[in-house]
Amino acid sequence: MPDIIHLLPDSIANQIAAGEVIQRPASVVKELVENALDAGATEVTIHIKGAGRTLIQVIDNGVGMSATDARMAFERHATSKIRQANDLFALTTMGFRGEALPSIAAIAHVEVKSRKEEDELGTLLLIAGSKVEKQEVIACAKGTSIAVKNIFYNVPARRKFLRSNETERRNIFTEIERLALVYPEIEFTLIENEVETLHLPKTGLRQRIVQLEGKNINQQLIEIDEETTLGKIHGYVSRPEFAKKTKVSQYFFVNNRYIRHPYFHKAVLVAFEKLIAANEKPSYFIYFQINPDAIDVNIHPTKTEVKFENEQALWQILMVTVKESLGKFNAVPSIDFDTDDAPDIPIFDPARPAPMPRVNVNPDYNPFSSSALGWEQLYEGFESEREREESPGDFQEEKEPTLAFKQEGTNQEPELFPEHYQYKRKYILTSVKSGLMVIDQHKAHVRILFDKYLQQIQNRKGVSQRILFPEVMELSASEAATLPSVSGELEALGFELSELGNRSFAIQGVPSEIEYNNPTELVRGMISKSMETDTDVKAEVQESIALSLANMTA
Repeated sequence: MPDIIHLLPDSIANQIAAGEVIQRPASVVKELVENALDAGATEVTIHIKGAGRTLIQVIDNGVGMSATDARMAFERHATSKIRQANDLFALTTMGFRGEALPSIAAIAHVEVKSRKEEDELGTLLLIAGSKVEKQEVIACAKGTSIAVKNIFYNVPARRKFLRSNETERRNIFTEIERLALVYPEIEFTLIENEVETLHLPKTGLRQRIVQLEGKNINQQLIEIDEETTLGKIHGYVSRPEFAKKTKVSQYFFVNNRYIRHPYFHKAVLVAFEKLIAANEKPSYFIYFQINPDAIDVNIHPTKTEVKFENEQALWQILMVTVKESLGKFNAVPSIDFDTDDAPDIPIFDPARPAPMPRVNVNPDYNPFSSSALGWEQLYEGFESEREREESPGDFQEEKEPTLAFKQEGTNQEPELFPEHYQYKRKYILTSVKSGLMVIDQHKAHVRILFDKYLQQIQNRKGVSQRILFPEVMELSASEAATLPSVSGELEALGFELSELGNRSFAIQGVPSEIEYNNPTELVRGMISKSMETDTDVKAEVQESIALSLANMTA
């Protein structure tokens, strides 16, 4: 029997590796921008066409590459970041495996232009499907330009699993936001289909957050800063009063690398405990600076998961740091001990004689006089319904029970049972054939509104009411990228939006039947819900928007 085990060709091996590293166009953007940052770039420009399907080009002003380095960079496991195994625990760069560029070259057409500052001429390199088609000397600017065209052109099975243009575009914005939040000193520019859609000049961290999230977030931020022997924690958290039920911005960064960490997320929530409702979420932008030998980033292909040597200690430090910052900036309830305006209560002295109480009598008072009684004022307001603490057996609504009287010609006895009760203004109790039904009044209201709004979206029958003074709404970069995919549903409900530029929109009309004081919160809530749903199925998008609006208006 012949041998059956053999080595795979490099082109196939690279395609397999690309399945882990390159999942969508946003993955290409992430890897190329990280390489630009590792190269010392201070300006990064990203061009995309067709939501990254047609073109992704990243141009930087970094150190550039020689002709030999440019070609070697696309070989498997070729890297300038590490030389020995111990270097894995002293990483200060974004990349280190040498997998990204060969993985990209395996599933796309790649064009590279690069020149080092000391060289007069640069190099041009053309690669398709891991094969070098051309390399020549050219005149080009200092730095590197890498253009990736026709992603997954030779892997049709992967290309057909790409999401809609709106979803892929939103994912690209998300990756750029994460990188821009780590490097506020770097200038980022995004150009879509020859139109500049995002420009982030060099600035400080707080201003970079404002650039991405909008001006309104500036007043919400509370700074945190703590340095211990285990490392440094700094960044910003939102004030408790600005916590939201919908999707909010929550970021963790470790040594300038974005990570997901549910355990640390729990630490932040514990710090906000008793300051926000159970279903509300605070925004946070938290940065860890940890000794590289105390963490391991080599556990996930996308490097978004990190292991910490002192995870529990860092959890405690993070929780305490956030809690102290909330207290320092008066974001937590406090007792006011100021006695300037307090009433002057005399000190009790037992040796001091107490005056005898005196009774004042009005001889002209007539208790039977109607004017003296004042019954109307005495009982005023008692007829209105009010909330009060009740025992479990009490019911809120006071109504006469309806009687099922015996019908003529039958032997049935009259049945004494109410049609329904309202308990604590929260639940409805009603009788059914099988027994007793308990209905959550709020959830029932949400369900009724959900069906109503969903029908309006599907039938496009929403009626809009113009706002006398249009409200200006500023969206974050990712929210602005999501809005076009849900604009049809918002219009069907009765919302009228007009673009003002620079991610600002004017709300000129709202659904006529909705009484809500903050239309901006409604629109942003529905956009956030759509982002959380993360689906291209139109019916699911419509349901998520209808449910979000029902929850906010019930």
